[in-house]
Amino acid sequence: MSGSGEDFSQFGISAEEKDKLVAEVIRYVLFKTEQNSGCPIKREELTQLITGRNYRQRNLPAFVINEAKSKLSSIFGFEMRELQRSRSSSTQNPRSSQQVGADAKSYVLISQLPADVYKSCVEDEKKSHVTALTFVVTGIVHLAGGKINEENLWHQLRRLGLSETDESHPVHGNVKLALDAIVQQRYLHKEKVNGPEGFWVREMSENGLDESREEELDDYLSLIVNKGIASVDAN
Repeated sequence: MSGSGEDFSQFGISAEEKDKLVAEVIRYVLFKTEQNSGCPIKREELTQLITGRNYRQRNLPAFVINEAKSKLSSIFGFEMRELQRSRSSSTQNPRSSQQVGADAKSYVLISQLPADVYKSCVEDEKKSHVTALTFVVTGIVHLAGGKINEENLWHQLRRLGLSETDESHPVHGNVKLALDAIVQQRYLHKEKVNGPEGFWVREMSENGLDESREEELDDYLSLIVNKGIASVDAN
């Protein structure tokens, strides 16, 4: 066990009770991640899982979640990474802004395996098109400065053969639903902008704004740009 007796004795629970709570959080995170295709899990869900067992100690959820993080890393090879919304949109009313603050923290599982091992042993090639679409869409928004209106985004996607009216694309099926899935996974945030001609805006969300993901995106985009320049020079 990663924690000592002194760590959890303050909560008035036994080592067996603590281990059971940690195991329940690990089980929930693993199954929820698989069930929802990697969508972030709200901290509130994990807190309710713990306090729902009639444990009311204020700091117990944080302790159990930290224990679960440690075991997910050492046993399963996953980093349980915390994501947090870094801003509230100026278009939100005060009530919705308060709600954002209340459920701001969430978690995703990131494999700690070396890239080559993950690719050969874990990566599901049947889902590679999902990863590719996520990269393309977040890349477009990233190049637009982190925010783009709906029409401009679809304009760029139509240039790639992806239309918002296409419900039977040979690879992505319903393209609009595929884009909505990227929102559900918190790579993008979709919001209605107030104005005389109100329109939807897509902007990077906490999964897309995660520092390591942004660095990876920058690296890929730089590689693509450099290859394009080299190709032009060669001709």
